Amino acid sequence: MSERRRLKIGFVMDPLPRIDIDKDTTFVFLLEAQSRGHECLYVDPAGLAIRRAVPEARVRPVTVRRQRGDHFTPGPERRAALGELDVVLLRKDPPFDMTFFFDTHVASMIDQKKTLVLNDPRGLRDANEKLYALRFTDVIPESLVTADMTLLREFLHDLGGEMIVKPLDGCGGAGIFHVIEKDRNLNSILEFSTDQGRRMVMAQRYLPEVRTGDKRIIVIDGEPKGAVLRVPKEQETRSNFHVGGTAAKAPLTKRDREICERLAPSLRADGLIFVGLDVIGEWLTEVNVTSPTGVQEINALDGTKIEADMLDWIEAHTA
Repeated sequence: MSERRRLKIGFVMDPLPRIDIDKDTTFVFLLEAQSRGHECLYVDPAGLAIRRAVPEARVRPVTVRRQRGDHFTPGPERRAALGELDVVLLRKDPPFDMTFFFDTHVASMIDQKKTLVLNDPRGLRDANEKLYALRFTDVIPESLVTADMTLLREFLHDLGGEMIVKPLDGCGGAGIFHVIEKDRNLNSILEFSTDQGRRMVMAQRYLPEVRTGDKRIIVIDGEPKGAVLRVPKEQETRSNFHVGGTAAKAPLTKRDREICERLAPSLRADGLIFVGLDVIGEWLTEVNVTSPTGVQEINALDGTKIEADMLDWIEAHTA
């Protein structure tokens, strides 16, 4: 077997002191890359720049370890052209705001014939995590995107009086409402969600299967690598880990694989290599591309090591 080439891998991510070493997916990417002898570089999103048409950033080498309270050691900071790196992983957590939008434009200036950039910054701009799923109407629940409260009330009635409303730019379960037609707070909720009809939201059929769990499927290059059920608290509509959802084992079903196969060509075409699909019951509800998580929970439940699959893919595509 030929000797593995040592790669310079830049991680554009949130500050290292803030990450949860028991849940953060980027952390296990760092651990795996480090164990293979690659040079891991923390890239400060606030330090991104384009100088004379060359994308650059503040970078520093980093060593990581699974030791709470002492999980990383940074090296000296320097400015570097991003084209000097072999791989750039865009792993800054949502929300996808204007700061992140411009970050993707900086990343788009990197010559991808020389440097592998994941996920593709153009794909990140195009793939809103709520709206991207609308490309696949055969595998999603009935959905409506609008700021018009009359349309939302009509849609709610057509669905039998129950639906989910969520912001197009939300993350971690923020701003999600389970609305019921007979609720006296309905108009107030719709006014708040749409900012009095000025902001578009997504409404979807309420799927009662969510009470047994919202499934997160991790996909690498179109192939499902594992899944975890996020089970909501009894008093919660939302199942996100961020708001207290608990992890449960979730074998991949035939329907899960059908959904992955349905999306795979589009994901590959858009350069969306590392993706988290959200599935409730038989239906796809979201396509998470910005900084999907769930790897550590799946690893713990299934005895897998999905970060190794990701590094295998990176090494195969930087040979």
